[in-house]
Amino acid sequence: MSRSDPERTPVLVGLGQSIERRELVTVVDLTERAARAAFADAPGLSSRIDRVTTVAAIFSPCGKAPSTELASRLRLSGVRCETTTAGGNTPQWVVTRAAAEIAAGLLRATLVVGAEATRSMRAANPDADFLAASRAGGSEAIEPEPVVGPSMHGVLTGAEVAAGLMRPADVYPVFDSALAAAASRSPAEHRKYLGLLLAPFTRVAAGNPYAWFRDALVPADISEPSESNRLTAEPYTKRMNSFPNVDQGSALLLTSLQLAREAGLTGQCVFPWAGATNTDVAPAARRELGDSPAIRAAASALFSALSLGIDDVDRIDLYSCFPSAVEIGAKAIGLATDDARGLTVTGGMPFFGGPGNNYSSHAIVSLAMHLRESRGLGYVAANGGFLSKHSLGIYGSEPPPGGFRSLDTAREQAEIDARALPVTTEAWGDATVVGGTVVYGRDGSVAAAPVIATLDDGRRVVAMAEPALLSGLSGRSLVGSRVSVAGSPPVYEL
Repeated sequence: MSRSDPERTPVLVGLGQSIERRELVTVVDLTERAARAAFADAPGLSSRIDRVTTVAAIFSPCGKAPSTELASRLRLSGVRCETTTAGGNTPQWVVTRAAAEIAAGLLRATLVVGAEATRSMRAANPDADFLAASRAGGSEAIEPEPVVGPSMHGVLTGAEVAAGLMRPADVYPVFDSALAAAASRSPAEHRKYLGLLLAPFTRVAAGNPYAWFRDALVPADISEPSESNRLTAEPYTKRMNSFPNVDQGSALLLTSLQLAREAGLTGQCVFPWAGATNTDVAPAARRELGDSPAIRAAASALFSALSLGIDDVDRIDLYSCFPSAVEIGAKAIGLATDDARGLTVTGGMPFFGGPGNNYSSHAIVSLAMHLRESRGLGYVAANGGFLSKHSLGIYGSEPPPGGFRSLDTAREQAEIDARALPVTTEAWGDATVVGGTVVYGRDGSVAAAPVIATLDDGRRVVAMAEPALLSGLSGRSLVGSRVSVAGSPPVYEL
């Protein structure tokens, strides 16, 4: 049988989601609920599952064998169990891999699940450490399962680490400073623009029963700082940040068209058409902080292989951890941010919720539900790291012409890597700021003001403001300014 044998066409046939607002639950509780919903959605297929994959939890206890625990609860015998590496790109990466294996006859059916139980963790222990929690809470009697997926190696250089520019909530605003400068907007003006960008997301979330926040907001609710919507890092307010304090889970059941037909489920099949993956270099090494050559390369490969353009797509979900991810994701595929189709099918991570690495699983579920009802094509963009690792997918309500395609973008990746700028962890001299932010404490005071700057010799540097400057930087953008940097890690003065 050839790889394009129609009977081996991969399909998404079982969909499930879970949400909990009151009881204390675990990651496996949520994946079990979502998996049982997917089994109810696709009756007759649970006995055909060869593999269970859990998207790695990062904000709540999970243990080292969540798929094994889940398989035991679901009484799935003889299945291979695995967990992914960290990264919001992994849900789409897992679907692309599974679809390719089904098309090649290497896999009959697979269950892909993911969840975060962060609300429950914090309710039980308000002092719990988000990042230290992810490998706790599982059964010690279960052997750790294999870990699969792209590594997060290389998402930061030593320069970002040395300067302390390591929190996504601080790095993504740096990207937005470059976008604001390119549009000749001050931080306050850009903040108003971001309110306009995100308000439509809240309307989608308001109609999504699995969204954490279901209030439709006007732009000013998002962009205007207030007691309940403090400034976090210029130009962002709290409501522009991904919201991780959720209990949400999802499940996807993928199989072949042949098995779906045997189960009498062809009427609900959604078809993965193609998937592609590329990686951007670390933030300080990027030639343009407001751009993503990796998204552009992966998307170009997708659309070219399928003889499509973004105008042929009916539903879209751009990764939405922070506004700059949405803006850059749209720019890379030639999509206007006010496109009438909308930029999300879930409501976006600040409003739907940001369940760690697993958000894009919910996006795929939501997209598949839309395609079942309204037909057509859909596009999902998943992102891990600091707008670093990108996995993109195209889905359709009809089988893909020529079969599923997992695209090889190694040549494009080599070109992206070759264009990385040199980065230094120590510097003395003058530099031009290409991106920066002002980070605020909970009391509204300026806590830090990191910048990424280009030295006169072409090297990039990440520098923090001289402490005496901090109070005078509130509300300012230094993009385009000349600064004097000195030290290791470097500190800058105006």
